[in-house]
Amino acid sequence: MAKLPTSTEDDVTRFLKQVSETTAPPRRHGSRGRLIFALDATASREPSWDRACQIQGDMFTETSLLGGLAVQLLYYRGYRQCRASKWAINPDELLRFMTSVRCLGGATQIEKILKHAIKENTKQEVNALIFIGDAMEENIDLLCHQAGELGLLKVPVFAFHEGGDPVAERAFRQIARLSGGVYCRFDANSAQQLRDLLAAVALYAAGGRQAMLDYGQRKGGAALRLTHQLSGKR
Repeated sequence: MAKLPTSTEDDVTRFLKQVSETTAPPRRHGSRGRLIFALDATASREPSWDRACQIQGDMFTETSLLGGLAVQLLYYRGYRQCRASKWAINPDELLRFMTSVRCLGGATQIEKILKHAIKENTKQEVNALIFIGDAMEENIDLLCHQAGELGLLKVPVFAFHEGGDPVAERAFRQIARLSGGVYCRFDANSAQQLRDLLAAVALYAAGGRQAMLDYGQRKGGAALRLTHQLSGKR
């Protein structure tokens, strides 16, 4: 079996630069950033699911220190199952929901994910949508239409692609581009890189670019190096 390509340092740097250049809409004073975290939970993702839960759990814990960020988990699996958690700011609550999910065979339901984000944004502003998946089995034109609508609403989709399926890559790249977001390959073997990438998007949703820079100064270490990359410093 051919070895799947993995994220390189150049890929990570390019992704972080793109995140830093994504324009966050103005936030009302005192309002809480809102991030939808959507997952493909079909059978093909089962081998990497537990590791992904751990990585994403670390992200929830890290970003909870910031305050100002509410997260909603959303997943699809099986026959037309697409379920969302309540909006939460407590990482333990999010982890309990996520670890209760088990992968189940079925077709992709990415259109439901995008429509859900549009609907949630009509209730209250959504600042970003993260999507992690490995396949696309739907009408790409319909997905692009929904992605374009998210772009008009200033809700960028940050699409993380696991595996090397070219059909999925083409779709995820277009969804990210049309929504004003960013595409990146998801490599569960590069856990620390993935944590940094997910945290970067969460920080962006919580307070935009400046929040990321301020957090890096306070945190130091890897977070400081990350925000230096985000701000184009070397």
